[in-house]
Amino acid sequence: MTALFADRHARIWAGVLVFSALCVALSGGLPWLKSYPDSLVLPVTPILNDIMTWFVGLFGWAFRDISFVLAMPIEGVRQLLQWLPWPFTMGVCVIVAHAAAGWRLAAFTGAAMLYMAAMGYWVESMNTLALVAISVPLSVLVGFGFGVWAFVSRRAERIIMPALDLMQTVPTFAYLLPILLLFGFGAVVGLIASLLFAFPPMVRNTVLGLQRVSPEVVESGTMSGATGAQLFWQIRVPSAKRQIMLGVNQTTMAALSMVIVASIIGGTGDIGWAVLSTMRKAVFGESLLAGIVIAFIAMAMDRITWAFATGESNPHAAERPFMRRHAHLLLAAALFLAVLVLAQVEPALATWPRDWTINPAKPINDAITWVVVNLKTQIELIKRGAFFYLMLPLRVGLEQSVRPMTWGFTFTGAHAIGYAVLALAGAAWMLLRGKGPRPALAVLGIALLFFVGMANFPWPALVAVFVTLAWSTGGTRLAIGTLAGLAFLLLTGIWTYAVLSIYLCGIAVLISFTLGTTLGIWAAHDKRVSAFLRPINDTLQTMPLFVILIPIIMIFKLGDFTAVLAIVAYATVPAIRYAESALRSLPETVIEAGTAMGCTRWQLLWQVKLPIALPEMMLGLNQTIMYGISMLVITALVGTTELGQRVYVGLSDGDFGVGIVAGIGMAIIAMSADRMTQSWSASRRKQLGLV
Repeated sequence: MTALFADRHARIWAGVLVFSALCVALSGGLPWLKSYPDSLVLPVTPILNDIMTWFVGLFGWAFRDISFVLAMPIEGVRQLLQWLPWPFTMGVCVIVAHAAAGWRLAAFTGAAMLYMAAMGYWVESMNTLALVAISVPLSVLVGFGFGVWAFVSRRAERIIMPALDLMQTVPTFAYLLPILLLFGFGAVVGLIASLLFAFPPMVRNTVLGLQRVSPEVVESGTMSGATGAQLFWQIRVPSAKRQIMLGVNQTTMAALSMVIVASIIGGTGDIGWAVLSTMRKAVFGESLLAGIVIAFIAMAMDRITWAFATGESNPHAAERPFMRRHAHLLLAAALFLAVLVLAQVEPALATWPRDWTINPAKPINDAITWVVVNLKTQIELIKRGAFFYLMLPLRVGLEQSVRPMTWGFTFTGAHAIGYAVLALAGAAWMLLRGKGPRPALAVLGIALLFFVGMANFPWPALVAVFVTLAWSTGGTRLAIGTLAGLAFLLLTGIWTYAVLSIYLCGIAVLISFTLGTTLGIWAAHDKRVSAFLRPINDTLQTMPLFVILIPIIMIFKLGDFTAVLAIVAYATVPAIRYAESALRSLPETVIEAGTAMGCTRWQLLWQVKLPIALPEMMLGLNQTIMYGISMLVITALVGTTELGQRVYVGLSDGDFGVGIVAGIGMAIIAMSADRMTQSWSASRRKQLGLV
């Protein structure tokens, strides 16, 4: 008790717990505590629809003209790639990969290109590359321009950075509708969507790179008499080249991740459309084969751009003979001439022969069918166990979920008393073990939430919990921002959908972070595990999200449990990577000191490595949350009823207001979680002296 009064944070959390319990007790007689009154909801949606209608009517012609202009380079590149013989395109990609990182990457790139042709997806792949070939340079130019503006103007930076946060957290589907209304259907719509999604990483890396240029380097250039323009282009930009190139790498990956979305709204015959059309037929084998094409393109482009970004330039390159300096360029020119001549003689070199294609989709489909038929009992057991004993109670509370047909008995007052005794015993155990009042209060809070359920938890209590959590991790400013965001959710009438989003995403993130961190720790201590996990991580992160859904739907059918599994499949990757990276980058002196003190392997892990690596691992939690929220729109396809479903409904019905309000709601949740985890990580690093 003394510790409770001495700890200011614990006192405030105790007050929040008492307030929450009071709200729960009174909610039976005061219905407005459970459901925010409809009479207090503002008519935001129709106002937004009216504004959008007015804007399209006034300026729609200008956007249609822009669409016409942008369509020409896309079509030009597409026709060029289709005209070029496949051996030349394949050879050029291999040559570029070799120039970037040597023969290993060249071999992988060649195998990836061969897969596209052998599976019969060469034409679709070239159409995808045509879109990427335009969207990436455009995104890089726009991102670099905004990055430079944010660097030179503090006022611009204060506007641009929050805008980027909003753009990167609002689901893509939310801003598809206004793009469609302004630009109409076609490839340009996909280009604009890719641009909006892909240029923010370039802005951030440009600002970061220019800010990190050493003052001594700039001062040296100034003393040499360089003008402002010379100082920027010949001193700052070359010094920031590495970080800027990393921005190009991330922008390329972001643009490529929009391929499926671009195909939905563009209707072009690219690889995204191949995935989407097969997904609609629920044929997993064909969808997987097409999805692997996107994964291969993404991995090859990622490795190539990363190699160019991190590679060291040779200061003596200009001294080498002309043939050696331009060996890759000359080889590409010779290849072009040779293939062009030979293609006139041998038609198979101009177009990949249909007889050379293979299609292993049927065995894959048969394997999924075998799993569904022969493991039906085990699948149903897993699904029922997770849903009825964890997900349903957390959603609606023990009082409503415990039934004879689910748990085997009726929930009575005696069970409620026993549950309360267990919760108090858990809190007392925390205190007796010297953990302090905060863990004890956390046990009581989680027990109350599990008993009542998130859907039935009074909204004033949830607001108090979230605002206090923001204050505890990030201070007053973050608490005020969180309160403003929660007020938006209440006043626009999407509070219930937001709570269901937090419930669904919360369960998935907890599983993803636990599983991913465990695998990351294992990979950090075993190179074989790391080598095994890396291609799996690459595939999961680059595979279209729709493809991930198909086998899960076929095995577990529709519902919240299927949605959780889909989120876990996608959101586990950052937890693995951050955990492995954090443990591998620990200072050797710390590990040596722990070993010298006689720590066992487990003591070294739990008492030395993990406490120091935890701040960086928490950034993995941050990214896991962001990935989970971004997946919510996709999981709307399996029958969930949260904000993702509202975004999808807005797009399907052409209702701009519904879609954008739900999208902003998801952005509020994502940005709040981002700020909290970032603030906690920064304060923890400061405590450990790592800053």
